[in-house]
Formats: sequence, structure tokens, C-alpha cells
Amino acid sequence: MQGNQAIAAGAIYAGARFYAGYPITPSSEIADECARLMPALGGVFLQMEDEMASIAAVIGASLAGAKAFTATSGPGFSLMQENLGLAVMGEVPCVVVDVQRSGPSTGLATKPAQADIMQVRWGRHGDQSVIALVPASVQECFALTVQAFNLAERFRVPVILVPDEIVGHMRESVVLPLPGELEVVERKSPAGTPAEYLPFKPDDDGVAPLAAYGSDYVFHVTSSMHGLDGYSNNDPANAARRVRQLHEKIERHRDQIVLTRSFDVDGMDVLIVAFGAPARAARQAAIEARAIGVRAGVLQLQTIWPFPDLEVAALARRAKTVVVPEMNYSGQVAGEVRKALGAEADLRRVNRYNGTIITPQDILEAIAAPPAATARAA
Repeated sequence: MQGNQAIAAGAIYAGARFYAGYPITPSSEIADECARLMPALGGVFLQMEDEMASIAAVIGASLAGAKAFTATSGPGFSLMQENLGLAVMGEVPCVVVDVQRSGPSTGLATKPAQADIMQVRWGRHGDQSVIALVPASVQECFALTVQAFNLAERFRVPVILVPDEIVGHMRESVVLPLPGELEVVERKSPAGTPAEYLPFKPDDDGVAPLAAYGSDYVFHVTSSMHGLDGYSNNDPANAARRVRQLHEKIERHRDQIVLTRSFDVDGMDVLIVAFGAPARAARQAAIEARAIGVRAGVLQLQTIWPFPDLEVAALARRAKTVVVPEMNYSGQVAGEVRKALGAEADLRRVNRYNGTIITPQDILEAIAAPPAATARAA
């Protein structure tokens, strides 16, 4: 199965029955699969006129009670930012898949990159938090898509799945779980009467139940700062409470959100911190390094936001050198690793930004380089 096909299959397994999108390389196979499968399952597939309409339709469908998602790439993801801000402020569960490609602008439309990481985190204006997951295999495309929907529904947030073009287009054998084998989370429904319902009053876990438009519950969602009832409220104390709650409902449940995998980290001298396709090169590089007497291990980041700073720091303390390979020029994740480790750590970057893959050899060269060297390949 192709990575993009596995994403569509994972969404359907998680209960998604609404897809709205606009075709864009290298994500279009997700729309293809949803166009073929959604109607047969009683769901809805809509090809919209553009990406702004696509995310608006997804938000509307979610508020009507559907598990809803869309897929795009860099230019389309840029167009979605304003309405993603609405989904954050309205606490609307939904999933956006951004299959990363080389930019800026149209860039190399069919080539891979990992340069959207900071846009995923900070692309919307204002003070907000976000959840983003990054698969490195076709199997993870399926599993992390299911997880993306679970997190969106559990915490009433938009969740962004960020594969790179390599992972989206590679083909691998996949074990598809039977129904019920993987947990599928449904959003909390209000327990009280419609007259008592406050759509933004959180329960003890920091997350408010969500009714569905079209039910007996009539409620208001606005992009403006609002109170517990959903109507505009400009009181400073209310604004502080709302912004704090948007952050705290994620921060309080960090242990349920942050996912990592580690390989060969016992007795290591070198830790490679990687995500997406470069994590595959990192694992091979670690194997080859150990074959020549260099004890290397790998920390694969499956959650990229909230950033796994605690996990990075805990493993890095056991290594002398940390290497971060990523397909961008500026070291977007390396900067976060640096924050977690401090200025004195021996941190080495491997950056490639010409639309080609990072190889195990690129990483081995960084391991062998003198301290403080940076391997930046054009």
C-alpha cells in the first residue's frame, strides 16, 4: 500500500465519513481514495473550489457531528491557516494532512521537504497550541492517522498529520488491523439538557463536551473571543481564561500526546534525532556506525508538536554527540533540540533542501566530523 492510501484507510478506520479537499501534489492520492471509498460507506466526498473552502467545509461538517478531514500540501496548507485559527478558537475537532513538498511557493512540486514544521506550529496568528504527528513508514501513516483523529476528538482540537513526500508516496507491506483492534475515540457528548448546555464549559479534564448542529442542542461558535456560552465576550479575565484553557488542555495531557520511538540507545555515544523519511536513513546509519565501532542510537519523533523536549533531553544526556537530520535549510527541528539540550551540547545538523533524500552516508559523515561541525548539503 502507498503511504497516502494508508492515510485514507486510517481515516476511514477511525470513523471519518467526510472529506473535502482540493487536489494538490503530492497529496492527491488521499482525495482519490476518499472519492472512491467514502460514498460506499455512506460518507461524503466533496472536491471544493480551493483549500480555503475545503477547511471551511471540514469545520462545518465536524460541528454537524461528523469526523472530518482534508489533505493538502504546502501552498494549500498556507491558504488554510485563517480557518485553522477558527478551528482552534472554536475548539473544532478535525484532521488536516499536509504532505510536505519542496518550496518556497510552488517550488519543486513533486519533490520532498520537511520545511513546514514551523508553519505547522505558528502558521496562525495569535496565542494557541497545536498537535502534529509525523509518520516515517506506511504502517505509521495508517496508525498515526487513527491517532490523529483520536486526539482531535478527545481534546477538541485540529490535529495536523505531516508526512513528507517520500513517506506519502512510498509503497510497503502493511498489516491492517481488524475493527476494534485499535482504539477509536469518540467525542464527548453533553450530559445535561439542551437548556443547560454551555459549549465551552470544560469538564474536569479541561475539555468541553461537544453537541452536534442539527440536534436538539442549539449553540453558537464564533471566531471572536467568547465566553462559556459561545457568544462574544471581551472581558480581559475571560480572554485570559480562554487562552489559558486552549493551552492547558494539551499541556495537561502531554503524556497521552507525545509519541516517540527509540532504537539501540543502550550504551550509545551518538544520538540521532530524526522524523519522517530521514528517520529511516538514521536507523541505517546507526547500524553502520555500530559496525565500525561507533555506538549510535536513534530517537524517532512521531509527535512533532508539542515538541518532545523532555524525551530528547533524557536520551541526549546519555550521549556525547547529537545529530539531527532534516530536509530543510534552517534546521527547524534542530533548533528545538538545541533548546532542550542547551548551548554547550555537541549538536550536529544534517540539512538537505534540494528535493533529494538524506542518506545514511550523509549522517555518518556528520558523526565523523569534528565537534561543532555542521553538515549542510545543498
